[in-house]
Amino acid sequence: MMSATAAATPRHDSTELTIAWLTPFIGALAALAVLLVAHRPDWAAGLAIGAGLAWLNFRWLRSGLDTLVAESQAQADAEKPHVSPVTYLLALLRYSLIALIVYAIFVYLHIPLGSMLVGLCAQGAAAMAASVYEILRPAH
Repeated sequence: MMSATAAATPRHDSTELTIAWLTPFIGALAALAVLLVAHRPDWAAGLAIGAGLAWLNFRWLRSGLDTLVAESQAQADAEKPHVSPVTYLLALLRYSLIALIVYAIFVYLHIPLGSMLVGLCAQGAAAMAASVYEILRPAH
């Protein structure tokens, strides 16, 4: 079984960095394509906003997982480890805050909801692209 410290390799960190910069990059490319091809500035804005929120979600997720790993390492010898309820609350708060932001933008700026939801998928696209890159990249 792999230890938590073995999982935090430089290659692992570089994959996280790749996902972090690919998320807004893919969102920006999609927004630019929709703007130039479909001439829909409202959809382009929604894609960009969604990708920005996906990037923010990724940063918060990474921070939350780092906290969870630190908590579990501190309790490595415990028979029944305890996860702080704050960790669960912050995860719930992250998704609630993103949903609230999307709702507010939809209501007040009249950006199409579908475009923001598709923009949120930029994180998944970035994770897939980074995974394919890691598979095809030779090991050092």
